[in-house]
Amino acid sequence: MDTGLGKRLFDFAVNIIKFCRKLPSGKEYQIISNQLIKSSTSSGANYEEAQGAISKPDFFNKINISLKEMRESNYWLRILKEINTEDDEIVNLLNESLELKKILGSISSKSSKRNN
Repeated sequence: MDTGLGKRLFDFAVNIIKFCRKLPSGKEYQIISNQLIKSSTSSGANYEEAQGAISKPDFFNKINISLKEMRESNYWLRILKEINTEDDEIVNLLNESLELKKILGSISSKSSKRNN
């Protein structure tokens, strides 16, 4: 079983899904929830695809997509934090998204230097 970044991305996506189930049912929450679930699960899925990349450029591309999707997840979480300032769970998810974004950004940066 993966205990590294792949596991963290998987756990993040699962925690996002569980969190979104508890959001109010207003239209704005439905839209944000849908986008947040898509981006958080896509980040982990693209990281998984990167692990089976057929070339270095393929790996670099998948890692960059994973990073892009984590950036989007972070964006939606920031919006939720602004409209739900008292929710500690949002703060925890936001902090995890920031850490994951930094890790993926570091991998992307190192991969970019190797490809040049």
